[in-house]
Amino acid sequence: MPDRSSNRRNFLKAAVVTGTVGVAGCIGDDVDPDEDPLGDDGNGANGEPDEDRDYHIDVGTSSGGTMDVGLAVEQGVTQESDTLSYSTVESPGYVGSTYRMAEDAFDAGFVDGNTMNKARQRLDMFEEDPVDRLPWQGMLAFPYSIYMMARDGTNIETFDDLAGASVYPAEPGFSTRATTLDVLSQDPTADIYEEMDIVDMDVSDAPGAMEEERIDAAIAYGTPGVGNTGWVVEYDARVDVHYVEHTDALIESIEGFPGAGLSIYDDDPAETFAWDQDIGTDEIAAWDLNVTIALHPETPDDAVYELCRVGAEHGDTIRNAEERFTPEDAEGLTQGALDDYPFHPGAAEFYQDEGVWDDDNWVVGDRDQVGEYFD
Repeated sequence: MPDRSSNRRNFLKAAVVTGTVGVAGCIGDDVDPDEDPLGDDGNGANGEPDEDRDYHIDVGTSSGGTMDVGLAVEQGVTQESDTLSYSTVESPGYVGSTYRMAEDAFDAGFVDGNTMNKARQRLDMFEEDPVDRLPWQGMLAFPYSIYMMARDGTNIETFDDLAGASVYPAEPGFSTRATTLDVLSQDPTADIYEEMDIVDMDVSDAPGAMEEERIDAAIAYGTPGVGNTGWVVEYDARVDVHYVEHTDALIESIEGFPGAGLSIYDDDPAETFAWDQDIGTDEIAAWDLNVTIALHPETPDDAVYELCRVGAEHGDTIRNAEERFTPEDAEGLTQGALDDYPFHPGAAEFYQDEGVWDDDNWVVGDRDQVGEYFD
């Protein structure tokens, strides 16, 4: 189990305040760096572990929508498990959670698949500041599907028309922005991407900038069946927009990027993402950022097995607290899984028992090889 000594906790608290842990990029939801993510007792937002249960896990969760899902999973575990207790620990984004798990800060954390893939390949922030071990795959929590919208009156109709346009891919530091730029910079869309005027600003300012015609096009993203994220809902209410029609080149770039998945929504996509206006399309092509609960390699197998069981069998309990949690069964928990990337043995055992394990593409993590899963 990760080290929870007082010295370790004090070091991590100081590191979060000074920015020395995960400073290379706390992507994900906004986090106040002055908040103490461990809480006064070091056991997370909800205090001491339940001594009546066999296992306890502290789970790092960034703020905003991800925190809402994390608290819902915690509630599901509390209601539906007799053997596992779960505490939510505020953590500085998905990249920050990756670094902090490598530093033994907690047993699990919400991390997106693109960040995990970059850590494995030692790309971007992980090139200069690599982790010496990866967080292992556990279970899907929710997807963010990302797609492109344009203001009416810009003459932007298809992806090719974005060359020379002012394009807002979300706030610097957001996972959705990083994944978008990664996808668009792939061949064969790299030439269009290089001609875009990429806009940097906070998401709170973006709807106003669109209203003032300082942004021609912006990404939208949300959880299908639930709706778009908050700042997109705001520009939906303030600005007339339409979907930027995808091209074959964009589809190829999405499919060619290992850190995102492709989804096609062709059954009333405006309703799927709860748009409040006619967005001018019957089909949306989205690049998906899959947000998962990843595991510290030393977290006990039985604890992880039980976490996955609750997710698979009691998704309705979790959704009653937060509808953004999307998996409905064991197979749903594995959606977006990374090939040749270690699964925690407890998760792997659960998926094998449920008959959804992919022997051809998935790998069970070996604790004797914990530092050897890098590309």
